[in-house]
Amino acid sequence: MLDPRLHFVTATAIIVKKDSKGQRKYLIARRSLKEKAFPGRWTVPGGKLVQSEYGSLPKSNADAWYNIIDWLLKKEVKEEVGLKIDTPHYLTDLVFVRPDGFPVVTLSYWSWYKSGKVKLGKDLIDYAWVGAHEAKDYDFMSDIDKEILAVEHLLKNSSRKR
Repeated sequence: MLDPRLHFVTATAIIVKKDSKGQRKYLIARRSLKEKAFPGRWTVPGGKLVQSEYGSLPKSNADAWYNIIDWLLKKEVKEEVGLKIDTPHYLTDLVFVRPDGFPVVTLSYWSWYKSGKVKLGKDLIDYAWVGAHEAKDYDFMSDIDKEILAVEHLLKNSSRKR
C-alpha cells in the first residue's frame, strides 16, 4: 500500500512566443501512446522532480535547494522539446491520481520562449504552436486549454507583454 502522504511532484511550462505577425502562440505536444497516464493526449512540456537529479546540485544554503522548480522546468523543456525558456511564472496547481495509483501534484507555470528549434524527446510524438483560442480543438490531459487561455488573458491585461 502506498503511503498516502507521498506524491509525485511535477511541473509544466506553457511556452509563449510571438509569430511573424506578432500574434502569441503556445507550444503544445502530444504524449506517447505508451505513457501510463494520459497516453496520446496533448499537453505542455514538463516533468517529475527527481531527488537523484537535483541532489547532485549545490544547495542554496546548508539545508535546502531554492528555485528548484525553475531549474526543473528549464531542464525538462530542454530535454522534451529542445527549447530554452525565460523565467517561469507560476500559474496554478492541480492534483490527480495516475491509473497506477500514484498521486501527482502538478505545478503549472508559463514562460516566454527564449531560443531553439523544437526537437521532440522520446516521450512526445507531435507538437504544434497554437493560438490561445485554437487550443480548445485538441484533446488535452486535464484543462490545459483553459490554462493557455488564462495565460493569454493575463498577458493581454499585464505589463508582462512583449
